[in-house]
Amino acid sequence: MDEEYYAAVIRVFVELFEKGKIYRGVKMINWDPKAQTALSDEEVIHKQTNSKLYYVRYAIEGSNDYITIATVRPETILGDTAVCVHPEDERYAHLKGRFCFVPLINRKIPIIFDDYIDREFGTGALKVTPAHDINDYNLGLKHKLPVIDTLNDDGTMSEAATLYIGQDRFEVRKQIVIDLEATGNLVKTEDYTNQVGFSERTNAVIEPRLSMQWWCKMNEMAKPALAAVTEEEIEFYPAKFKNLYRHWMENIKDWCISRQLWWGQRIPAWYDEQGNYYVANTEAEAYAKAQAANPDIKALKQDEDVLDTWFSSWLFPMQVFGWNQNENNKELQYYYPTNTLVTAPEIIFFWVARMIMAGFEFLDQKPFEKVYFTGIVRDKQGRKMSKQFGNSPDLLGLINQHGADAVRFSVMISSPAGNDLLYDESSLEQGRNFTNKMWNALKLVKMWEARVDASIPIGDSQFAVDWMDNRINEVSLSLNELFDKFSLSEALKSIYSLIWDDFCSWYLEWVKPALETGLSKEVYDKTVNYFERLLQLLHPFMPFATEEIYHQLCPRKTGDDLIIKQLPSDTTIQTEILQQAAFLKELITNIRDARNKNQLKNKDQIMLAIETTNKNYYMSIKEIFSKQVNAATIDFVTVAIPGMAIVVGTDKLYMTFEGGTVDTDKQKEELQKELDYMQGFLNSVQKKLSNEKFVQNAKPEVIAIERKKEADATAKIKTLIESLNML
Repeated sequence: MDEEYYAAVIRVFVELFEKGKIYRGVKMINWDPKAQTALSDEEVIHKQTNSKLYYVRYAIEGSNDYITIATVRPETILGDTAVCVHPEDERYAHLKGRFCFVPLINRKIPIIFDDYIDREFGTGALKVTPAHDINDYNLGLKHKLPVIDTLNDDGTMSEAATLYIGQDRFEVRKQIVIDLEATGNLVKTEDYTNQVGFSERTNAVIEPRLSMQWWCKMNEMAKPALAAVTEEEIEFYPAKFKNLYRHWMENIKDWCISRQLWWGQRIPAWYDEQGNYYVANTEAEAYAKAQAANPDIKALKQDEDVLDTWFSSWLFPMQVFGWNQNENNKELQYYYPTNTLVTAPEIIFFWVARMIMAGFEFLDQKPFEKVYFTGIVRDKQGRKMSKQFGNSPDLLGLINQHGADAVRFSVMISSPAGNDLLYDESSLEQGRNFTNKMWNALKLVKMWEARVDASIPIGDSQFAVDWMDNRINEVSLSLNELFDKFSLSEALKSIYSLIWDDFCSWYLEWVKPALETGLSKEVYDKTVNYFERLLQLLHPFMPFATEEIYHQLCPRKTGDDLIIKQLPSDTTIQTEILQQAAFLKELITNIRDARNKNQLKNKDQIMLAIETTNKNYYMSIKEIFSKQVNAATIDFVTVAIPGMAIVVGTDKLYMTFEGGTVDTDKQKEELQKELDYMQGFLNSVQKKLSNEKFVQNAKPEVIAIERKKEADATAKIKTLIESLNML
């Protein structure tokens, strides 16, 4: 941390202290015995643990009777200062005003009554240990009970425990059970499942403990920060995290900001010999304050505690623009509030909420417009990647093996916003294969370069060229919407499909020149242009491969780089040609399936006869269509003819081939399957349209889509029935 940032943190501490929003006091904290420091609630990970429930009896004063309690932490018995029961529990009504004795040490403690007690848990009687449980502490305050801290900083038993001094708390748990049984105080033991807090940093079991710490009041600061998110002045993506944020902010507690660590930013408080403290920006200022209060003070000692790291991090959006030096500097005024924060949901409380609170507290405005929460990459068992588990892959090794872009691609495409990803190294193959696909496309296009002939007209390739242009425009428009919603995975899937399927599998095949044939210059130039546009769309996701392919595609001037190239704004779409191309792909796919079923080789030619009401369409795509299905002839008929009937939409295509016979039984079976499916589909659509609630509540455009589905399905069913009747 640089000196300017350090000064900003100190300034904030002093300012909040002077406003009464930072104070020093003894409260119950989360104590990490391994790191020997206080932790905030957010640094405690609660895990379901298989424990034991121990039933222990306490002898009642002046009687041979006992009162039995149930506990999962028998080692804390040594710090008990009362036993509590419910005032309406008839089992214990006779014990009002009575006392009992703590087992093993025979400390006399009162039996108190409070409606906090759950009469159904255990025996309905609770041991009260104010030093080691927040609820017991509150009971202790209410009933003015003494506090006995039986633990040292390192989790061993203190002298106040009187027994097992210096022994580890968990070793004592085992030993005290043996000793309780030996003295007749252990009634029984049961298996019990409970939530146990663990330190996020060291994985040590947390101990609730009373401690003198520095605290920051959060209630007032939380109000504008909560309103900013609930009223969508700050937008969360995905929006589901709003509820998590709201729940925490509505139930916020004071923030323990002091830590007992060797490294960190020292708390700007200095103490005199009497224990009085003085908060100031510098030691000199603190000394001046001390002298004003008591001229006899000669020396001060700075607080040894350091600040929670998030107390400095919450200033980041402001301090990165030099807020501490000049609150009205041009950079701060221009860039603040910033646009988008990208972070993980696991630090929504640590960092996001606190940055928002700091923004309103110190600049009276939000720190950013939007927050995008990424998912967390986990291993196959769902565990977070960590050095502790040894489950983190060697990232540099993966990059060397698959490429940086392949690794980035494979993680992003399988990780929708805010959802965790179960990492599997085999998934990286998709990114590597995609990269190879683009390099192969580059090789193919570069091979065509020598065959370009300006005298060759564009011809029937015009359809393919027009379609690809519109298809890129269509995806570009959809990307804008996906980016606005931070649907980055869905955006990458759209680009992936556009390149792999539309460009490589369809477009390049449709315009590919035959052997020994030249290629229209217009087609080649358009193809290069489309390739460039595709690389530009993909560049934010795969910057290295796309930039390299872009520069190898054709010579570039200095400064002509994808990283600074602006996307075109003109993205008009002709929906008709998109529909025509979709139908062409369906035609080709159906004919290829029919060829495979009849075990025809690629070189075997077929003859097609088409029964259609749209002959002009087939004429416009005839050359592409015939080349893709290897049709020697394409004719048009008005009645059915012998041959394998293929139904696409409402058109019928009759396929014949030399030396072959059509298996009519198999053909009928295929048509019947398709008819059954379409009838089921039509029934589901009609059921939806007959639902009055759906029709009343659905948008008109949604109903229109369903009506079109109904009409299309009805027309296709009619065509299928006619084809079956013909057979």
